[in-house]
Amino acid sequence: MVSMGTVWDRTAEFLSDNLGIVLPVALGAIFVPAAISGSLSGLQQGAAPGLGAVLGLASLLLAIVTFWGQLAITALALDPAIGRAAMRVATQRLPAALLVTIALFLALFLLVIPVGIIMALSGADLSVAATGAMPRIPPAAGLWVLLYFLVLLPVLFWLTARLVVILPVITGEKAMFGAIPRSWSLTRGAALRIVGVLILYGIVASVAYLAATTAFGAIITLIAGRGEDGLSLATVLTVIVGGAVSTAFTVLGTAFTAKLYLALRAAREAAPA
Repeated sequence: MVSMGTVWDRTAEFLSDNLGIVLPVALGAIFVPAAISGSLSGLQQGAAPGLGAVLGLASLLLAIVTFWGQLAITALALDPAIGRAAMRVATQRLPAALLVTIALFLALFLLVIPVGIIMALSGADLSVAATGAMPRIPPAAGLWVLLYFLVLLPVLFWLTARLVVILPVITGEKAMFGAIPRSWSLTRGAALRIVGVLILYGIVASVAYLAATTAFGAIITLIAGRGEDGLSLATVLTVIVGGAVSTAFTVLGTAFTAKLYLALRAAREAAPA
């Protein structure tokens, strides 16, 4: 049986022993894109359609850079001996990881389709979604949408737990879509413990992010004032603080996932046939 406490200990040990290599990747591929993307989101408010499309494309490219950074940290956590070669591994595995991730997002979209069907049958105007606005949920559909999400939420947690080691499988085993059944197999019997870790991680990360951005944002807004064009000194500084917090938790979660994969693989290989 895999101990989550042991996995956390191995994660902390890996980060402390390899901080000199992890830190440049985290700063360049995760923190900087997060800070730039957060600032661009302020510019997108009220931007012309053409400029909005350019800013959206820039945010997408920055997200891909962040994804590459996660792959590099994953490769390093799987085998710290490779050192800076982890960046080359991340580049090689990026196309496969992107394709698998896109496929999973499409599957997630299919799970949300029933909500649109419920709202359409209740007379909701779904055309406003094309403008980026949230369609108004008719009272008749509100209860059914709520019930559906109450059922969907635990299902999503369970699916996430079963597929949580997909990136380490793609990186370490050079798999592509075969990483999905492989992750499913490795997490068999450990899903509930992984769900508990995911919930705890999500709560701690969210509270830390909100505490940092809310407290710092309020202080810096009082000092520097709030801009009127969606981008101000207070906004940029708050985004930087939020980016630092989110970067720390992204690195921690990525390294933990890699160490969890190694522990699950070792337990599976040690199990009697």
